[in-house]
Amino acid sequence: MKLNRRDLAKIKYPLTISSLLILVGTGLVWWSVQQAENAWNRRHAIAQSKEQAEGRLRQVRIEEQELKDRALIYRQLEAAGITGNEKRLDWIEMLKSIQHELGLPSLVYEFGVQRRLDAQAPGTVVWMVSPMRLQLHVLHEEDLLRALAKITKSASALVQVRNCSLTRLSNESVSPATKTFLKADCELQWITAQRISR
Repeated sequence: MKLNRRDLAKIKYPLTISSLLILVGTGLVWWSVQQAENAWNRRHAIAQSKEQAEGRLRQVRIEEQELKDRALIYRQLEAAGITGNEKRLDWIEMLKSIQHELGLPSLVYEFGVQRRLDAQAPGTVVWMVSPMRLQLHVLHEEDLLRALAKITKSASALVQVRNCSLTRLSNESVSPATKTFLKADCELQWITAQRISR
């Protein structure tokens, strides 16, 4: 089939309209692709911001739980009498009571100057340590272990035994009244917690 000039004149308008419709369709497809890409970018940005918000929320919950745990520990320390200023008079009375209760003939102690346990530690609670040297005469090792156990259990502080040495007394040093054969020399640390006001 051959097209002549008259046929071309007849299809000129439909051809123009078809070309315009193809152009409009192509433009709509391009616009749709752009809109889809923009929507994906917005969705990705929202997902990232949601993930960051959830991460911050998780961190806040972790910090909240840590604060609750610390507050609980502090309340337990308060209940045990470990917080606040050191209670040396109470400690001295307790040592005398232990000496009498265990029947120890000699119990000599000397407290050192209280200082911070860790000078660089941050926080609102500071751990303080009071060193103490303890000397006592005992009949046997079990007397020493009982005395140390009583001190650590009864004290209104965390008592840490740093070291202890036992020395056998010579026969001339043994008193007939006390009949103790060993001398114990120990170093202890009395640890308390103090809240710092800011």
